[in-house]
Parts: sequence; structure tokens; C-alpha cells
Amino acid sequence: MDKSNEWQTFFDGYAHKYMEEVFTKNTANEILFLQEELGLSKGSTILEVGCGTGRHSVGLAKLGYEISGVDISAAMLAEAHKGAEKAGVTIDFVHASIMDFVPQKTYDAAICLCEGALCLLGSGDDPYTRDEQVLKKVREALKPGGKFIVNALNACRLIRSYNDEQVSSGEFDLVTSTQHSDEEVDTPSGKQMISVIERVYTPSEFVGVMLRAGFVIDQVWGGTAGAWNRKTISLDEYEIMVVAHK
Repeated sequence: MDKSNEWQTFFDGYAHKYMEEVFTKNTANEILFLQEELGLSKGSTILEVGCGTGRHSVGLAKLGYEISGVDISAAMLAEAHKGAEKAGVTIDFVHASIMDFVPQKTYDAAICLCEGALCLLGSGDDPYTRDEQVLKKVREALKPGGKFIVNALNACRLIRSYNDEQVSSGEFDLVTSTQHSDEEVDTPSGKQMISVIERVYTPSEFVGVMLRAGFVIDQVWGGTAGAWNRKTISLDEYEIMVVAHK
């Protein structure tokens, strides 16, 4: 597991209410989008990196794909197991950081959605290299030509929401393109405040990271959860979507 990863604590406390978020309500349409974009036959293998509660993994498994899901949060995976059992599907869920994950096979495709493993930095992570390392791990797990669909936080929107005072206070770091916040989370011992770091990217920056990781870029779209649209990304998109292949 990642050492000193505050996001693991965050998601362990967030798992029980994650599926109540409004952006999860369009999951069925997102599954159809993924099916169309991946263009895979039934029985094909798909790796979901940062699978969380498994809302995409379960939907894809119901369509006949062979799914592996990796996540750092045991509580999120517990919800994913419940979802898979309710849907009557079998999914290989693995409790691990993608950096520690050792795949037993190569995959026909991979997905990493809603900042499942990217953009969310632990306090010991390097904001300049960490996401590139994650992307390289994903690429290693793919078969030649394997497709990859991934989201990242859109800096164009987020930067415009900050002012110079917030930059001076460290709430947003312009040098590392990271936003810093304190979040209250549920833990077994009660409520706890933790500090978390999110890395944001302009579309050109994120494409550059993808290219350095060895991917070939097919499409760059707006990718805000609940509103995937195959349209040119706008300034106000919360997320960037990149469709690429190995």
C-alpha cells in the first residue's frame, strides 16, 4: 500500500455515502459510453484502476467482460463486492495501490475514471512525476494496442476559482498545480480532519504526461462525471477525458 496516503483514509470514510453523490446517477449511460468506445468483444479483459465502489466494473462485468478492479480503499472495495454480489457477477477486486499491483496477465483495455488513481496525491508523492509513474504502470498492464480511457482534473476551471490571497496562503500552489484542503472524514475512532492534495492539469499538460508515459492519443474530450459527451473540452469542464492506446 502507498505509505502515508491520506486519500486512503478519506475514501475509507467516504465509501458508505459515495453512491449517494449526484454524479453517480448517470452510471448506466457511462457504461454504454465505455462499451462503445472500447469496442471489445464479450470475454475481453478490462483493468479498472481506482475502481472504488465498482460502479463501472460491475456494469461492464454485466455486459460480459472479464474485469479486474484495483483500489487503495478497503471500505470502497467492500461496497464493490456488495455491488458485484447483488448483480450476480464475478470480479477480481484487488486491495492495493496501482504502484504495488502485480498483474497476473495483460489486459485488452484499462479505465481510470473520476480520479480513481490519478490527481490525488499523498503527502509523500512528487506532484511532477507521480501521475506519470501511475500511467506507465497502467501501460505495462496492457496488451499491445490496448485501449485506455482516463479522466484528470481540469485546471482551466479550477484555477479560475482561486484568487491571489488563496495562492499566497498555500490553498493553491501555482508552481505544482496542486490544491490543498482540509477534509473531515469518518474513521473507526470518530470524526477526523485530514489534509489532502489534488493535482490539476491543463489539457495540454495532461496530454504531455500521457505521451511521456508512452501512450498514443486518440481523443481529448470533456470528461465531467455524469456528462460524458464526446465534445471538445470547455473551460468549465471539471474533468478532462483522454482516450488513448498502447
